[in-house]
Amino acid sequence: MNARATGAGLLTTAALVLLGALPADAVEALPPAPTPEQAASAPGTLDTLSRFFARDGAVARSAAAPRVEGGSVPVRILSPDFVAGKAGAPVARVEFRASRAVSSDGRKASLWTVKQAGGWQVVNIATGDDEIRYAEQGGRVLPGGLVFREPQIDAWYVQKGAKVLPLDEDAIRAVGRNGTSLTAYRERVVRAYGDKLPGSAYAKKGVAGGYGPQAGAAAPAPRPAAAAHVEPAVTVASATAGVGAALALVLMSTAAVRRRRGAKET
Repeated sequence: MNARATGAGLLTTAALVLLGALPADAVEALPPAPTPEQAASAPGTLDTLSRFFARDGAVARSAAAPRVEGGSVPVRILSPDFVAGKAGAPVARVEFRASRAVSSDGRKASLWTVKQAGGWQVVNIATGDDEIRYAEQGGRVLPGGLVFREPQIDAWYVQKGAKVLPLDEDAIRAVGRNGTSLTAYRERVVRAYGDKLPGSAYAKKGVAGGYGPQAGAAAPAPRPAAAAHVEPAVTVASATAGVGAALALVLMSTAAVRRRRGAKET
């Protein structure tokens, strides 16, 4: 099994357990499928989604009737190669694919799938549909652009050529409402994260917190557990197998919680 497959297995173990929503084997039991869409819409996944949507009593498990809408989208995260100034490195790299799931009461969730030795497997279920929503928004704002997330400040952008445009309030605070150039964005992330790459003194200390645009900025405040979108699954994998680009930045802790605001749009 390759490193990414090993990490994905750890994602499976940690994801919903740390969310406090489902038993440890809930996602582990989901079999791989030939495509992300098939993995997301498999009967076992839908059953797990029913439990996920029923976890806080908002809807009965038997009445959740979850459905998966549309296809999956690639989810890109800020690349350490870009931060390090590696020639030709894209601003972000694909970490997983996400599909939108909807409950009978209208609530949404994001299904994260990764490719393992046996096919695509759901490794996390997260509250809300940011991944899909921002992919759609980016396509409208800058058609053909690359949508990506800077996880340390929970900022979403779309990039095409030399242009980087913000897709949410956090990104606006970082680069301005009119966006910035790719060169200027690189300079910003180098200032913010260049001394925290793998092999740095920071990384060797084993410190992995959420960092804002300036060194020493506090991590984003977590939302209440019932509404939180938890990302520890990804960081568990990074600590063990070096699974992904943003993970290798060593910028998220195992207790990292992504902020989600219902109306977080520009």
